[in-house]
Amino acid sequence: MTALDQFLGPGLVFLDKVRSAAASIRGRDCRSVRPVTDLADGQAGSPQETRLRLLLHRSPLPRPVAQFSVRINDRFVARIDFAWPEQRIALEYEGRWHGERQNVQKDRRRLNDLSAAGRRVIFVTAADLRDTERLLARIAAALAAPRSS
Repeated sequence: MTALDQFLGPGLVFLDKVRSAAASIRGRDCRSVRPVTDLADGQAGSPQETRLRLLLHRSPLPRPVAQFSVRINDRFVARIDFAWPEQRIALEYEGRWHGERQNVQKDRRRLNDLSAAGRRVIFVTAADLRDTERLLARIAAALAAPRSS
């Protein structure tokens, strides 16, 4: 699944073509291919984002919008991994490289811009994906919290 999303993202393959091919194949493993193509969306920026998206889709939480663009007065602020626009919540997968020195300043500026745009940002790490119950509870609590204006 993660590999398919990685090929779809940069346009190396196209989802409609992959789904069409999966629907037409015959043979022993064809039944395992079709469900994977149904779950793919090609919007993930990394394999961990795909894993996070699949976790969210399996959960009872409302489905987020993937790769949501935040704008203020038609000015682009940031593209966020997952969003619940009505609740003004951003969910960002924070890979190891975000902690590298050259990325910290840019990431903090981006976080400040998102906060100024009225977004609450929830960060998800690899460790969070190993404790999914706690992660989903944290997201559910944020979704249930009153929205500040």
